[in-house]
Amino acid sequence: MATIAFSARADRGETRFFFIMACVLAATILAGFILNIVTGLSNFDVPWLVHVHALVMVSWVGLYLAQNMLVFTGDIALHRRLGWGAVVLVPVVVVMGLQITSWPLRTRGGPPFFGQNEFLFSNPVMLFTFAGTAAWAIAVRRDTRWHRRLMFCAMAMLTGPSVGRLVPAAFLIPYAWELTAILPAVLFPVIGMLADKRRYGVVHPAWLWGVGVMLALQVLSALVASSPWGTSVTEQFLAGSPGAERAMEAFFPPAPPA
Repeated sequence: MATIAFSARADRGETRFFFIMACVLAATILAGFILNIVTGLSNFDVPWLVHVHALVMVSWVGLYLAQNMLVFTGDIALHRRLGWGAVVLVPVVVVMGLQITSWPLRTRGGPPFFGQNEFLFSNPVMLFTFAGTAAWAIAVRRDTRWHRRLMFCAMAMLTGPSVGRLVPAAFLIPYAWELTAILPAVLFPVIGMLADKRRYGVVHPAWLWGVGVMLALQVLSALVASSPWGTSVTEQFLAGSPGAERAMEAFFPPAPPA
């Protein structure tokens, strides 16, 4: 019944929805970093690694936004050609994301509102889940319904770092990771589910798979991170670095000196 419902309806409203949501996702990802710069919490005086990571992320956001715009405007041929850029960019996003996980942990202990073991395990798992979901979307690209929904789920998984900058994450301890990283990765696809239900009367299974796999792997990563083995691995990872000097548990950061 779901297949019949989805194949029997016009596609224009759906492409409009995904283009609008691509703009929303792109704006969400960029907003947190822009806010930090405007408020002086971040600046451009950072190591080259951070600049490369920013360039990679802007490239990915730009590609995702462009792909949805091309579908919305009907330029499917260019959409297909440009889509191969994702094959290159997805692994680069993961590699740079892993570097940006490691660098703050070892140099300053990582974000204070996350436990170090939580950040060390859950952030890479989210990155690999993003990559796996995006790869799945590329593999089923001939089935537009699956392709665009899985890619949307993958994109939603990247909103966490920006959301963490848009909200007072320190006040969310001890659930800062769940509320800033996992919750947005669920809420955006839920919007897609509601749109499907309204338009077709059913929810496409791609949403359930995309969200379900992400949640399952995040629960698993949390269990591993909080285990004695996960704590030991975190201590070994940080050994001999400045990051080892802070407590492993999340803490409310002290106020900056006046």
